Amino acid sequence: MSQAAEQQYLQDHGLYDPANEHDACGVGFVAHIKGEKSHAIVQQGLKILENLDHRGAVGADKLMGDGAGILIQLPDLLYREEMAHQGIELPPPGEYGVGMVFLPKEHASRLACEQELERAVKAEDQVLLGWRDVPVNRDMPMSPTVREKEPILRQIFIGRGNDVIVQDALERKLYVIRKTASAAIQNLQLKHSKEYYVPSMSSRTVVYKGLLLADQVGTYFRDLQDPRCVSALGLVHQRFSTNTFPEWPLAHPYRYVAHNGEINTVKGNYNWMKAREGVMSSPVLGADLKKLYPISFASQSDTATFDNCLELLTMAGYPISQAVMMMIPEPWEQHTTMDERRRAFYEYHAAMLEPWDGPASIVFTDGRQIGATLDRNGLRPSRYCVTDDDLVIMASESGVLPVPENKIVRKWRLQPGKMFLIDLEQGRMIDDEELKANLANSKPYKQWIENLRIKLDDLEIATPAGAQANDVPLLDRQQAFGYTQEDIKFLMSPMAQAGEEGIGSMGNDSPLAVLSSRNKPLYNYFKQLFAQVTNPPIDPIREAIVMSLVSFIGPKPNLLDINQVNPPMRLEVAQPILDFDGMAKLRDIDKHTQGKFRSYTLDITYPLAWGHEGVEAKLASLCAESVDAIKGGKNILIISDRAITATQVAIPALLALSAIHQHLVREGLRTTAGLVVETGTAREVHHFGVLAGYGAEAVHPYLAMETLVEIHKNLPGDLSSEKAIYNYVKAVGKGLSKIMSKMGVSTYKSYCGAQLFEAIGLSTRTVAKYFTGTASRVEGIGVFEIAEEGIRMHKAAFSDDPV
Repeated sequence: MSQAAEQQYLQDHGLYDPANEHDACGVGFVAHIKGEKSHAIVQQGLKILENLDHRGAVGADKLMGDGAGILIQLPDLLYREEMAHQGIELPPPGEYGVGMVFLPKEHASRLACEQELERAVKAEDQVLLGWRDVPVNRDMPMSPTVREKEPILRQIFIGRGNDVIVQDALERKLYVIRKTASAAIQNLQLKHSKEYYVPSMSSRTVVYKGLLLADQVGTYFRDLQDPRCVSALGLVHQRFSTNTFPEWPLAHPYRYVAHNGEINTVKGNYNWMKAREGVMSSPVLGADLKKLYPISFASQSDTATFDNCLELLTMAGYPISQAVMMMIPEPWEQHTTMDERRRAFYEYHAAMLEPWDGPASIVFTDGRQIGATLDRNGLRPSRYCVTDDDLVIMASESGVLPVPENKIVRKWRLQPGKMFLIDLEQGRMIDDEELKANLANSKPYKQWIENLRIKLDDLEIATPAGAQANDVPLLDRQQAFGYTQEDIKFLMSPMAQAGEEGIGSMGNDSPLAVLSSRNKPLYNYFKQLFAQVTNPPIDPIREAIVMSLVSFIGPKPNLLDINQVNPPMRLEVAQPILDFDGMAKLRDIDKHTQGKFRSYTLDITYPLAWGHEGVEAKLASLCAESVDAIKGGKNILIISDRAITATQVAIPALLALSAIHQHLVREGLRTTAGLVVETGTAREVHHFGVLAGYGAEAVHPYLAMETLVEIHKNLPGDLSSEKAIYNYVKAVGKGLSKIMSKMGVSTYKSYCGAQLFEAIGLSTRTVAKYFTGTASRVEGIGVFEIAEEGIRMHKAAFSDDPV
């Protein structure tokens, strides 16, 4: 059985899920600040790799690891002389690119892959110069498993066409060639097409990597031993992965980054990037942008997905340092002493791209600059030193290269949220303060923010809204939405009194929702995930400075609009739980914002007479209605079950929200509108967490708040209804921070839509259709049974039975 077949079998019949693949590794680089190229840099890079050997994984087979590699600048002299042996004269440096290509061993498949790549070169009007076999050491001891998976390694040389004048334009053409060829090859659906992979294709850098041990990289690739192989930088990585099948393509470095840690929000980041594909436009990439889709694939690792996004931003014209700052921003929300212009820079970009959150030490390079940054929590170490002969050495730990103490002029560590950058063209090291000040002052971000930002809290409302009048008695609605006396007494009352969740014992001895004899809310079928390798866990109380509940409701700006042409207004809330006033403002938002924002209510109730089979058609109708509303100019959709009556039953808010969210992602419209949930079902912190995970930018728990208005007089202390609601909202906010921190996530913007849950007791078909991408390891009920459970509660609430 091939590895691909084995993985598919384990996915179908076991607990293996490719979404759980994470990396925790050794990463490092050596670079000459002045940009002087030498073979010594390559050798030192390989030495760092050998000294990080203990950070890589080795299986029972001592010759099989998880992969290692090195990224260097293009060794022009080596390639020029090697290609001359074939009678091919290369153009001057910067006027040709080199693609390192993994090809299938099977001869016909390999030819098909090569032909598609050549076809893509021709389609983009570039010049195919020739191919070169990468010389490798076949005599080196190698694990039989690794040898079996070993691809054919070849390099393709591509010269610039007549329409390409500058090197950046050639880089973009190489990017388009790689993406279009890869898509074409996967579309052939050959048995061996999965063995095709392009580690790098650039006029500036080349990646040598594979399923090798740290000390094998320099031995296996003969180019790296050649004195003509010179570079001013060497970026290395040794992989240690969890829950994974090691493969040649999964080794690092990727084309722009090497990474130690895990991106916990990757599922949400992937979904949001996919949602943007329908609406993005780029003044730099122009018509080529459409050829690049999909930017990432669902089965890729977290680092590969990160690298794909960074590559897109860089190719679209952002400086690489700015692109990394957009993806991994430092904590600005609670940072009271941060420079105003820098704060404005982060706030401006916050609406464009949600943070890629999780413990991460990221080293990045485009061949002209090389730098490193840490996530906002600083949960992965990185240390560096600078020597008197202009070398910078950075790695996951100190001591990776033996440097005499008297040669070291500076040594320090990377700090949380900080970045350092070496500009090889300018020949200097740029520290965090200067780098960020330059970017923050490059454009009038503060002025733009003031012109574009509307804070919901700052909008005036003539009279306090209070609870909306409703003909249906409160008790009937509470019963219809599954409220119990325990919910009110043990969960909601302590929250309203003290502004935090009640204290209870650890553990939960109630049966799984799917096995329970009682009717359970849909939220109970979802369990929160926790981060597998985020250690130590984040403390959301002591580390409040890195936590943020800020949410943006409404359309997102065009991510690739580097010229900031006519960006949309942004509606900001300090935290995602809306009280009566907040919801009233949102309902009439077009009056408050002169039509910049227009809300539309989607009623998720349907006639009880339709029975449980009516739910599927109603969901399809809601999805279509949401698309129509957006195309009709609405940009805030309120998903509401407020219209519940004795004859109108509500679809569970979570089901309706996720169905609409996933549908809009597929239609490429999700970033053009915000989703707000107005529901009677949400009352405890877990409920809000699940709604956030499936795309709710804000939630208005109207029934919970009406309940607090009803019971506040019976609570200890002299609580007004306003104070009870204020405390409740505060408690939910603290609870959301706690839930996010368990998963190693610090910001609500990252958590929103990240689907960091697993379903227990829902059928695979239902999960695939309405909660796409969620793990479901235990089969169970489908969408009709979910509706039936809701109908049973509804009938019990409105029956003549007094209880």
